[in-house]
Amino acid sequence: MNTKTIGIVVGSLRKESFNKKVAHFLTTVAPQNLTFQTIEIGDLPLYNQDFDEEGSPESYIRLRKEIKALDAILFVTPEYNRSVPGVLKNALDAASRPYGQNAWQGKPAAVVSVSIGNISGFGANHHLRQSLAYLDMPTMPQPEMYLGDIANNLDEQGNFKDPKTIEFLTSFMDAFANWINKF
Repeated sequence: MNTKTIGIVVGSLRKESFNKKVAHFLTTVAPQNLTFQTIEIGDLPLYNQDFDEEGSPESYIRLRKEIKALDAILFVTPEYNRSVPGVLKNALDAASRPYGQNAWQGKPAAVVSVSIGNISGFGANHHLRQSLAYLDMPTMPQPEMYLGDIANNLDEQGNFKDPKTIEFLTSFMDAFANWINKF
């Protein structure tokens, strides 16, 4: 089986982020042929088109290089005001520029939205999918992954309590592995 390196982009910067815990948990239920690399996005200055002409910050250069080296991307994001967090949108913009040098292009992707509420980050999930379509990232259509009421679904170690949820997350990661292999 061919090993694939998956970049994990987490849209939350908080130290005790539920999204970081979910991202980590997903790596534990993924097929053995997937390896994971967390992509840091918290150090990126806000995108400014002047960078394209005057020279990009080192963090942009690092991000673009890391993205280009990956086989696929797993996005794990909270929802802020019915959309994606600014830090995540900024990372998408920074690695897609300058025009014609989109580092995301062609990278298969999957989206997981995580929320403390019952709507489960539906708005963020779909806004992110809209951006990924424009960036030419084939995004896994099914199964969709919305994780609501997350504060009550994880134990202190960041593991899911419900066996059916664990089974669903495992099948999601299996489907993602199959999706990646199509590309």
